[in-house]
Amino acid sequence: MLFIVLAQAAVTGLATTPAAASVAQSAVVSYPPEFFADGRPDTALDMVKYLPGFSLDTGSGVRGYEGAAGNVLIDGHRPASKSEGIDSILQRVLATHVARVDVIRGGAPGIDMQGKTVIANVITKPQNGARGIFQLADQQSGDGRHFGTLRIEGSGKIGESTWEGGVNVSSFADDSYGEGQRTTTAFNGAPLLAGHVHSQGRGTQSTLTGATEGSLAGGLLRVNGRVNDQVYNSAELDSISLPDVHSDHDHQDYKKLQSEFGARYNRALGARTSMEVVALRQDQKDRYADTFTTPSDAQIFRQDTTTAETILRGVVKFQQTLKLSWEAGAEGAYNTLGNRILFSDNGAFQPLPASNVDVREKRAEGFVKSVWQPVSTITLEASLREEGSQIASSGDVTLEKSLYYTKPRLVMTWVPNANTQVRMRYEREVGQLDFGAFTASTSLVAGVVTAGNPNLEPKQDWASEIAVEQQFLGSGALTLTLRHLQITDAVDRAPIFLPNGDAFDAPANIGAATQTEATASLALPLDKLGLHGAKIRGDYKRRWSQVTDPTVHRPRPISGQHPEDWDFHFSQPIGRAIYGLDVGGGFQQRYYRFNQIEIDKRQSYVTTFWEWKPDGGLSWRIELDNLTARGFKHIYESWDGARSLLPLHSIDQRSVHPGRVFYVRLRKTFGS
Repeated sequence: MLFIVLAQAAVTGLATTPAAASVAQSAVVSYPPEFFADGRPDTALDMVKYLPGFSLDTGSGVRGYEGAAGNVLIDGHRPASKSEGIDSILQRVLATHVARVDVIRGGAPGIDMQGKTVIANVITKPQNGARGIFQLADQQSGDGRHFGTLRIEGSGKIGESTWEGGVNVSSFADDSYGEGQRTTTAFNGAPLLAGHVHSQGRGTQSTLTGATEGSLAGGLLRVNGRVNDQVYNSAELDSISLPDVHSDHDHQDYKKLQSEFGARYNRALGARTSMEVVALRQDQKDRYADTFTTPSDAQIFRQDTTTAETILRGVVKFQQTLKLSWEAGAEGAYNTLGNRILFSDNGAFQPLPASNVDVREKRAEGFVKSVWQPVSTITLEASLREEGSQIASSGDVTLEKSLYYTKPRLVMTWVPNANTQVRMRYEREVGQLDFGAFTASTSLVAGVVTAGNPNLEPKQDWASEIAVEQQFLGSGALTLTLRHLQITDAVDRAPIFLPNGDAFDAPANIGAATQTEATASLALPLDKLGLHGAKIRGDYKRRWSQVTDPTVHRPRPISGQHPEDWDFHFSQPIGRAIYGLDVGGGFQQRYYRFNQIEIDKRQSYVTTFWEWKPDGGLSWRIELDNLTARGFKHIYESWDGARSLLPLHSIDQRSVHPGRVFYVRLRKTFGS
């Protein structure tokens, strides 16, 4: 690809000293505010995205606190929040409030790596006066609809305590909908159905956040809260012209109310010892409705789900020497799920496996970690975790089970010189069970009804990884990573059968699997080509996986994986403005069900932007999104029974093309 070719040309002019102020022969590189000047950052998020060789990970939604971490810390600490991504939190930190950004690769004594091999630590300046952000944006879709955003956030100091608060109200369009065509053909290519698709999806959400931090009993206490309300609906009208003239209509409604309250307490226990305690509570209510009608059929699906999570985590850290640190702690969590489903077909109730269930999980984990730097060029991080959980369900599925796992981890980082780093990792990973897989779900417009399975075991694997990073030209970096997973108890799709003979697709453990990933990540300054301040960034990932299909008993890739992912970004400042191009690469994925293979294909998403930043903390940004009006194709290869027993019956295709989107944003920052 283009960015790899340019990298090869640039490597011949490697700089001997990075532009950032770095600790030679160390895993920690510090980037002062001057490093980011060409990027014209407004917030800490802009600065993190500008870091060479760093890809932002906002965290995951798994249960528990440790496993859901992202790869960014703020002042050495992770926010006591799970429902809000670290990217949203970084948007509230003004660039003028950042003293520096440290990037830690492989580990360093006294640094909690959050289970990552690379993290960024945003170091802020002391809070003195009030600061804030006002943002107003409008997005106009190709069909003339408008979607606005209002964001007001601020922070300040009252006495010795600091405060933060914000409100964000926005509406949005679902760009997987649009105008297009629908066709169904028989296995021999004979046309069975043809029609036109008209679909739209849109939603609104409101978010209220607040936090305060101050001294307590010789330590520092931070308390934060967040409430999010979201409403979404979509509609699809298929005007069928073959084999007869009629219409199919699908309408979906979704409502979510989520609240979260967290607290983090840090206190020194001596000159070299400290403690941290985190408490967190999340509650969420979801209501989903799907109605599908044709001239001869009417299907109704209703689902109400309530989830809650309570977490308490404590850790003690001991800095034995400048080159050796220890950490030990424990985490406990209590999770609940309540789910109720109603599914009817032409007025007749249809039973679904695991549609009405209540699930309770008690989970505990103890851990010990150590980071040691035996010589200046080598850093070792070792950890051992012991995890145990008890899961019980009642309702349609009654069961109780206990799970126990030991999870060792070893990471070695070798820094032969100031510009080169090699990282190696070997770890036993244990995935988290997705509560959503415990209950039934559906996509009526696609004719897919999925059963739930509360008896799942989490995916486990032994992960081997090696990464080589080369920095050059001050702000350039090329990272090559190879990762291999030896998986047991892979979670995929398999059939389950009711006593009446009906069969449903469901999440299931289908045995051993393998997965290999190769990744290339590049940040390349273009000053030597005469483009002052210009930079390109890009990532490319290739995946290979294999598991035995439980229906046809032959090897195939793991469901839902993308064989390839890539993105490309270009930006250049000109005076007080900056312009650029962002491209999100197209992808495809396959889900293998016992009687169907679902294939999703998406073309590349292209955005061009121009941003003007006059004095006074004011900025105007204009974007033209989906420049190529990318298409989405949904393909369903269907059988009249198990794929192992019958030949392919039909292929249904829906192709839609969302229109281009015009976006304009006004942002004003206050304070410094």
